[in-house]
Amino acid sequence: MIPEEDSSRLENPYASPVDQPADRPADTAEPTPHAEGNPWLTIWTRPRGTVRRLVDTDPTRAVVLLTCLGGVAETLDRASTRNAGDSMPFLSILVMAGVLGPLFALVGLRISTFLTRTAGAWLGGTATPESLRTAIAWATVPSLATSTMWIPQLALFGSEMFTSETPRIDANPSLAMLLLGSGLVEMAGGIWSLVTACHTIAEVQGFRSAWRGLANILLAGLLLVLIVLAVVVLIMIPVMLLR
Repeated sequence: MIPEEDSSRLENPYASPVDQPADRPADTAEPTPHAEGNPWLTIWTRPRGTVRRLVDTDPTRAVVLLTCLGGVAETLDRASTRNAGDSMPFLSILVMAGVLGPLFALVGLRISTFLTRTAGAWLGGTATPESLRTAIAWATVPSLATSTMWIPQLALFGSEMFTSETPRIDANPSLAMLLLGSGLVEMAGGIWSLVTACHTIAEVQGFRSAWRGLANILLAGLLLVLIVLAVVVLIMIPVMLLR
């Protein structure tokens, strides 16, 4: 006869293990109880319970959608920061954000998952790639919510969002203040998403503390830097030898 807990896991293959080792490390935690309610709302205030519910019931829910939307917003942000409008038509920037942004974001999600899982394993993390993708994607909800500020920004400021010269904004203090305010709102959303990511990653990795989730994120970033430096060195060595 199949034990009751084993039969429940057969019904739901995503469910967390019921029994935990008696000698589990002090820095790991029992899976957080599910956060009941709409995950689009609970992720703001109960990120651990929300991601636990998603991982246990439907780990692929909206992951692709959130990643693609994040890619659009990130591409627009970079184009604005780099004054891409000085060398590219306004329409080309929008097309690039809508087409290339999601593609690069999906690739980036895979890379982020690998780096976060690798770095997390050094800290004792046990997340699967699927659960980490869920944690990373859903942590972006606050920043995506504030990224909707791009809609009024594009409507009001148009191409000046991407150019170094902004005569219409400079001539209108009200527009300048509105642009500053929307920028602050987006910054707050980004910070909220970082805090959320600390909690969601800690949850799927089995960490008790969100600070350990932050350490996982920072270590993954350091690993990326080291990989990039290694690639640069490997490229530069043959070039130097051929001189």
